[in-house]
Amino acid sequence: MVAVCERELFGRVRTDLGRVAADLARPGLVPEADTRLVHDRAGQLVARAWVNRRSEVDVHPQHQGRGLGGVLLVWAETRARQAGSARIVQTVPDDDTNAVRLLRSRGYEPMVTQWLLEYLMPEEPALPEPPAGVTVRPFRAGDEHGAHRLVEDAFDEWQERRQTYQEWARHTVGRPTFAPAMSALAFADGQPVGAALSLDLPDTDEGYIEQVAVRRDHRSRGIARLLLQNAFHAFYEQGRRACTLGTHSDTGALNLYLRVGMTVRHSSTVFRKDL
Repeated sequence: MVAVCERELFGRVRTDLGRVAADLARPGLVPEADTRLVHDRAGQLVARAWVNRRSEVDVHPQHQGRGLGGVLLVWAETRARQAGSARIVQTVPDDDTNAVRLLRSRGYEPMVTQWLLEYLMPEEPALPEPPAGVTVRPFRAGDEHGAHRLVEDAFDEWQERRQTYQEWARHTVGRPTFAPAMSALAFADGQPVGAALSLDLPDTDEGYIEQVAVRRDHRSRGIARLLLQNAFHAFYEQGRRACTLGTHSDTGALNLYLRVGMTVRHSSTVFRKDL
């Protein structure tokens, strides 16, 4: 159902089964209390919602305009209050004007802007030379915990909380679609200093980079660009002619991606409501 919603809105599917499973395995999320499924008279799934600090609500395109989104939004807020949450957060594509209008009418305010960026590859991407003392290679078995520490340290500047290895892995290296051969790690003095972790999503002819991180003491050396170009090149060798990744305004990384040659495909807004 999520895939149908995305295809209707974006013309392509962005969410795989692993992403849905990772969301439903969020720490503290109790499926019996924190999720809702809506079925029609024939038993077909037509809407769903979950809440656990964040919330997601999806309504099948054929059943939109009937009030299901509003009902599930009220349920999510009620459940969040019962769980003791001080606020609720939901991300909505800017092109989904009906959803944006609904959230604003219920007192939600914009908090963060998210962008999906794309890199088109009609020709083989160039591979820049690594900075002095830095080497790059594809991800290997055994790199998992080092990559986790690197990413969480790098993301400490803007994320609300650190993820445990198990939670992080469900969204990255533990997903069935994780693509180690298309993921790149940078090393200096034998220690990981950068990572670009990629997914090989089904039903698409594009590559997708899930996370990009560079250790703070090695930034401004061109390592992020180097990792991206290696990931782009690896996808190109697999026959892909475009690669995408997501970022948001809290990371401050948008200009980096634009300088690499990426462009914004579409944007979303993270809305929040104090309860």
